[in-house]
Amino acid sequence: MPKLFVDGMEVLVSQGTTVMQACELAGVEIPRFCYHEKLKIAGNCRMCLVEIEKTPKPVASCAQPVVDGMVVHTNTAKVKEAREGVMEFLLINHPLDCPICDQGGECDLQDQAVKYGRAYSRFEEEKRVVADKDMGPLIQTNMTRCIHCTRCVRFLEEIAGTEELGAIGRGKDMAISAYIENSIKSELSGNIVDLCPVGALTSKPYAYKARSWELKKTESIDVMDAVGSNIRIDSRAGEVMRILPRRNDLINEEWISDKTRFAFDGLRYQRLDRPMLLTGVSRVEISWDEALEIARKRITDSGDKVGAIAGDFTDLETMFSTKNLLESLGSKMYDCRDDLSQISNSYRGLYTFGTKISDLEKADLCLIVGSNPRIEASIINARLRKAYVENKMEVALIGKECLLNYEYDFLGDKGDILKDIAAGNHSFCKKLENASNPVIILGSSVFGRDDYKSFLYYALRIAKNYNIVREDWNGFNILQRSASRVGGLDIGFLNQDLGVAGILKNSEVLILLASDNLDVSLIPDHSFVIYQGHHGTKLARRANLILPGSAYVEKTSSFVNTEGVIQQTNMAVYPPGEARNDCEIINSIASLLGIEVSLPAKMRKIFLDLNVKLASANFDLNKIITEFDGEHAFSENILESSIENFYRCDTISMHSKIMESISVFVSRN
Repeated sequence: MPKLFVDGMEVLVSQGTTVMQACELAGVEIPRFCYHEKLKIAGNCRMCLVEIEKTPKPVASCAQPVVDGMVVHTNTAKVKEAREGVMEFLLINHPLDCPICDQGGECDLQDQAVKYGRAYSRFEEEKRVVADKDMGPLIQTNMTRCIHCTRCVRFLEEIAGTEELGAIGRGKDMAISAYIENSIKSELSGNIVDLCPVGALTSKPYAYKARSWELKKTESIDVMDAVGSNIRIDSRAGEVMRILPRRNDLINEEWISDKTRFAFDGLRYQRLDRPMLLTGVSRVEISWDEALEIARKRITDSGDKVGAIAGDFTDLETMFSTKNLLESLGSKMYDCRDDLSQISNSYRGLYTFGTKISDLEKADLCLIVGSNPRIEASIINARLRKAYVENKMEVALIGKECLLNYEYDFLGDKGDILKDIAAGNHSFCKKLENASNPVIILGSSVFGRDDYKSFLYYALRIAKNYNIVREDWNGFNILQRSASRVGGLDIGFLNQDLGVAGILKNSEVLILLASDNLDVSLIPDHSFVIYQGHHGTKLARRANLILPGSAYVEKTSSFVNTEGVIQQTNMAVYPPGEARNDCEIINSIASLLGIEVSLPAKMRKIFLDLNVKLASANFDLNKIITEFDGEHAFSENILESSIENFYRCDTISMHSKIMESISVFVSRN
C-alpha cells in the first residue's frame, strides 16, 4: 500500500487512490466543483489544487494518483494563491444575482468563494451572457451562471445513459447545451439539479418558491415504485415544497427518478379530506363518529362476509391491522394483489429481488423477462447500466422490445424461448454457461398471465441448470412495481384460494385500502364499499362510504421494498382537513367492534421475524422445481410490461400537473 504525507500526517492508502481521496482520509478538506465520487474524473475546474514536493506547479488533486513517498501540502501560500486565482477566473463571468438565485443558501460556489476566494476582483470588463436553454418542464436553466464543471454532461452520459448534453464552442464561447437544441427526456434528469454546484440548473417546479433555510427537512423513503429510494422531504407551512435524494449506497446511491422527485404535487389535487356517505345519488359529508359507526354496523351485520383489498401505497401497519380485524371476524378475504396478479408467497425467493440492488454491479450477464426496468424501476435500471458499462455485463430481453439506455440482445416476445433456454437448445445458453454472476429478472406483469406458472417453472430451471442460485450468489429476481406488494406478501395479506376476484364476488362489505388498480365493473352492485384512501378516484366514486386516509408524506409507516428490506416513511406534513392515518382508522373501527388488532409487541415480533427472514436464503431450488413439475404450456400472447407511461401510472402521478406536463412534453418530442 502506498504511503504519503499530507500536511505532515502519514497516510496509508490503497493502490490507485487519488491525492484528493488521500487528503480526505487524512481529514483535510479539498475544495472542488467538477469532481463527484460517482462520476468519472474530469479535472477541469482546477479548484482542488495542492502542492506536491518536487513538482514545479500546483497539481489538480482529483486527477493525480498517489505515489509512494509523496509529500502533499494543502495550506501553503502557493496553494492559497493558486486557489484564489482559480476562484477569480470562475467568478469573472458569473452574474451577481445570488439574492434571486434558487441555489442561494446551498450553493457550492457561494461557500467556496467565501472560504477560498479573494475579497476583491481585478476584472473590469463586461461579463459574458449565455442564452438559456429549454430543457423541458422540469429543469430551469440560467446558463450565464454555468462554470463548465460538466457534472450534468457526465451524469447523463454515464449514469442515465442518454447523452443529451455536451459542451459546444471553445474558450469564452464554450457553453453546455443539447446538441440539437432539444429537451432532456431522461427519467433521471432531475438529478442534474442536485449535481450542479451553482445555480445554472435548478428545479423549474420549485423556482422562486422557497429558500433552503425556510424548509423543514424530513428523512423518509419513496413509495412511487418498489425500490424504496431514500429521500428527504422539504416542507414549509404544512406543504411539501420539494423532494431530494438521500444517500444510501445499498439502494439508490445518490439518485432518484423524476417521478419520485416531482410527482408530489399530485397530493395537492382532488384529495379526500372529510368522511362522506353515499345517500341515493349524492354524497353528504358526515362526522368521523358517524362514519365509524356506519362502518361498525355494516361490518357487524355482514359477519364473516367482509373483504379487504390493499393498493399500491398501503403501508405494512395498515395491512397488519386489517388482517387481524378480518380474522377476528372469521374472514380470510383479504388480498394485496389488486392488479389481479397471481403471485404467491409460498417462498420468499419467488416474490422478492434476490440479488441485492448494490450487488447488481457484480453481474456479468442479465436475462430480463417480461419487464422494462427503465420505467418499472429506474434506479435498478441505473445499476444495470452501471454493470453494463463498468463490468461489461451482457443483457438479453424476452418480452416487448423497449428503449433501454444500454444495448441488449432481443431474444423474442414469446415464453417458449425460456423453455428452449432451460433445455439448452438456444444460442443464449453458451453465454449463461460462461457467466460468473448471471442474473434473471422476471417482471411483475408475468404474474398477471394465465401461463405465469410456466414462466416461473422454466425460469427456475434456468436458474438451476446454469448455477444462477448458489451459496455465494443469488441471481434470481422478481421485480415488483408496487411499494406495498412485498410487505403484504410477507405478512400473508392474500387469499390464494379465492384471489381478488373471489373476494370481490363474496364480500358483502368491501374495504378498499387505497386500491385504485381494480376494475370497478368487477365489484358487485350489492357490495357495500368502504373506500379508505387519499384521492377521489374512480374507486372512490363507487364507494358507499369514504374514509379519508393519509399519503406517504403524511404518516410514519413501514414498507418493504422489492429486495425485501424494511424501511420507514416519516411524517413530513399533516394530512389535509380531517383525513387520518390509515392504520388509526382501522384501529378505530376495530375498537368499536371490541377487537384489539394492533398489539405493538406483536407487530414488533412480526417485523423482527421479517428481518430474520431477510438473513436466510429460503430458496431450495430442487424442492421448488419439484412442486412445479408437470405440463407447462405457454400462451400465444406476447409479453407486455406492466407500465406503459412512466410519468402517469399510479394514483399520485395521475393527479400531478407536473407529471402531466412532462408526459405531454415527452410524447410530443
